[in-house]
Amino acid sequence: MKYFGLQSQIRKNNMNSVLLLIMFPVVFYGLAWLFFFIFSMSAQDATMGIRDVNRSFFSTIPWITVGVVIWFIIAYFSHTAIINSATDSRPLERKDNKRVYNLVENLCISCGMQMPKINIINDDSLNAFASGINQSTYTVSLSKGIIEKLNDDELEAVIAHELTHIRNRDVRLLIISIVFVGIFAFITEMLFRSLRFGRLGRGKKEGAGILIALLLALIGYLLASLFRFALSRKREYLADAGSAELTRRPLSLASALRKVALDPTIEAVKRKDVAQMFIENPREEEEKSSFSFANLFSTHPPVEKRIELLEQY
Repeated sequence: MKYFGLQSQIRKNNMNSVLLLIMFPVVFYGLAWLFFFIFSMSAQDATMGIRDVNRSFFSTIPWITVGVVIWFIIAYFSHTAIINSATDSRPLERKDNKRVYNLVENLCISCGMQMPKINIINDDSLNAFASGINQSTYTVSLSKGIIEKLNDDELEAVIAHELTHIRNRDVRLLIISIVFVGIFAFITEMLFRSLRFGRLGRGKKEGAGILIALLLALIGYLLASLFRFALSRKREYLADAGSAELTRRPLSLASALRKVALDPTIEAVKRKDVAQMFIENPREEEEKSSFSFANLFSTHPPVEKRIELLEQY
């Protein structure tokens, strides 16, 4: 597999990412309609036709939309505090490490972007990630280990990778995908608890409705998770390409990825949704092959594949 020009690859990945993102609400509303359809077919006194199914579906759209929007707003604007808490990161001042500041500042000047905040994670493992939803919250977080164990060219390539995530608004896109997955996860857990605490026994019709809704919510959670994983993998390829373009040294990023892959585990990171934001997922320790069913559930493409593509520039 070869890149046929950097800009064409960026356009291709952006188009695929937009299509994947559109699928989230499509799946959500599609499963809601399917619930009314299956429920009407399974009820013993079912007299509902397609028109009645559509009427019931459209009458619930405003309530579904309001609930999703409220959930989305809360999760969207609280993510910075959640991420900082989950990674145990703190601000890195210029006086604390002029080397890192100079690397970030020079890269920002070269690409004409405003300098983001810089955080440090007090962990000797090698990893980094970008976060933020706007200019005031954009942040590049680097582990203590990656700062100390990479040379200047390698560290600059990693920083360029994270700056590309910010320039391309990748973090914002991933947050949206994570929120949608969280909605399906919440609905699934809520319905499961309804069954667990005995609501199923209150009536066959009600019990059938909960079972149907639970099954569809599980399907929605699976599909949304697959979309999120695919979106995350495509964005990592794009950020690698952006780093190569920005530094003109793709082999430096390849070298950095080899070192990161040896020890990416950040001990403080326990949440899967936060872990996927790193340059290498600190919770995915299993070997990844180029073609594997298991890779569908990986947030990052195999490091070997990323290095192979970088070496083709």
